[in-house]
Amino acid sequence: MAKPSFQCLGTSIDVPNVQALAASIANPADVPPRYVRPEAKADPVASDGDSELPVIDFSRLLHHRFSREESAKLHHACVDWGFFQLINHGVPDQATEKMKADIVEFFKLPLEEKKAFAQLPNSLEGYGQAFVVSDDQKLDWADMLTLITRPLQSRNIDLWPAQPLTFRDSLSCYSMELKSVAGTLLEVMAKNLGVAPEEFSTIFQDQPQGVKINYYPPCPRADEVLGLSSHTDGTGLTLLLHVNDVEGLQIRKGGNWFPVKPLPGALTAYIGDIIEILSNGVYKSLEHRAIINLKEDRATVAALHGPREDSVIGPLAEIVKGCKPKYVSMSYGEFMKTYFSTKPEGRRLVESLML
Repeated sequence: MAKPSFQCLGTSIDVPNVQALAASIANPADVPPRYVRPEAKADPVASDGDSELPVIDFSRLLHHRFSREESAKLHHACVDWGFFQLINHGVPDQATEKMKADIVEFFKLPLEEKKAFAQLPNSLEGYGQAFVVSDDQKLDWADMLTLITRPLQSRNIDLWPAQPLTFRDSLSCYSMELKSVAGTLLEVMAKNLGVAPEEFSTIFQDQPQGVKINYYPPCPRADEVLGLSSHTDGTGLTLLLHVNDVEGLQIRKGGNWFPVKPLPGALTAYIGDIIEILSNGVYKSLEHRAIINLKEDRATVAALHGPREDSVIGPLAEIVKGCKPKYVSMSYGEFMKTYFSTKPEGRRLVESLML
């Protein structure tokens, strides 16, 4: 089984550790210019209550009486937003709470202990950064830990933190729980698109999965930096776990940025570029970003579910019957080479693939 592309393709230029940098800053003037981002304040942010993210009840998707109604709600959420909050998802509280606690403990470790799990040369897996492709580009105010979690034989356990002692078991358990959730969502999405579920299950066979654990330290110039540059996900479906209650995720829709207020116990789910292309643009991969808090740190776990590496990514035949494809078709490997070779710039990549 070939390993997922974000493990074996691409690399990132080494940059300072942001957590250590944040701890060393005594006043706002100490924030290095490479982190100051004019675009952080350039576009309007919608006020609270202007628009609420759709909420999908996973338990209703599984219930024979309510599944049709909830499936329709899911379809509209994917068409209109590409984002939704997923409640009653069935992942045990024990699995999510243990995952959260172990992530908090990992980022409390001394820097040298965290660096024991640093990215290897020519790999994006491990502790470090991604998408730093030049020595003069602006930088994100975040550190990340990227790990392959599925297929099982693709795991490089040497890069999985050994401290705290329960981290590896926590991540393995959490990963398996998400496999079931993602599989059900993909099956319902396929049916909603008029595609045979087997077609999706073939494309996403073995449900390749990786996690990006992002840590965002506070910053005295929080409104002038970005934790994560505006981008879309080069994957199929992302399930995001908020480790604490600090807000930071924003979605760009209609020229405005909409802040996401996570519901207690919910996962934030969103469509990636792959499903937008497969659906011929019916489902949307919206750009999103992470902003920084002035005084509090924030952490998230993004579980990305992608296709098999040998898949061909293009509009599905069942969807383009009677209409023209809106996107080019290409191998997933070629797509990922392109995705990781440039810095994040909103929807630039997916729009470059439009016919």
